[in-house]
Amino acid sequence: MENDFPNQPATVNEPQPSPSRGISAWVWVRDLVISLAVSAFLIVFVYQPVKVEGTSMMPGLQDQERIFINKFVYHWEPIHRGDVVVFHYPGDPSKSYIKRVIGIPGDKIEIDLGRVYLNGKLLNEPYVPERYEDERSYPETIVPRDSYFVLGDHRNMSSDSRDFGVVKRRFIYGKAVFAYWPADEAGKLH
Repeated sequence: MENDFPNQPATVNEPQPSPSRGISAWVWVRDLVISLAVSAFLIVFVYQPVKVEGTSMMPGLQDQERIFINKFVYHWEPIHRGDVVVFHYPGDPSKSYIKRVIGIPGDKIEIDLGRVYLNGKLLNEPYVPERYEDERSYPETIVPRDSYFVLGDHRNMSSDSRDFGVVKRRFIYGKAVFAYWPADEAGKLH
């Protein structure tokens, strides 16, 4: 190669090093594996997608609605009144139920013609529309230690603590936190 400038050394246009396709494929695979591992961790230990089967939690949760439950939350905080929980049905642990916690350990529960009394006071239940109320009664009971009294929001269509009694803490494995399908029903659960 001829140099037009005698005092300058001759240069050759060398191609700049470019990232190897192998390296970028490895980075892509690495990122995919990390994403899958994080997703698997979240699904196995924290959040689990579930499908609601039945109408006992209407109008808040519809039949066939898809929700996420938090399986980890009750390792760090107690179960509260009003929480919507998922638990293994005491009569057949292979089945799961979803209900609202009405009474916690030590609470006195009584139901008189469909009206729920918690510790002697009428419970305000805005999540139970009038058309879903029923007139069933339940004798006064005190919720035992490590147990919870649960009811469905669709009272006239719910199999709940009025039928199978209180639910032991060991059967409760998650808190319903977020609906994701159908998309128009998506949002945080209350």
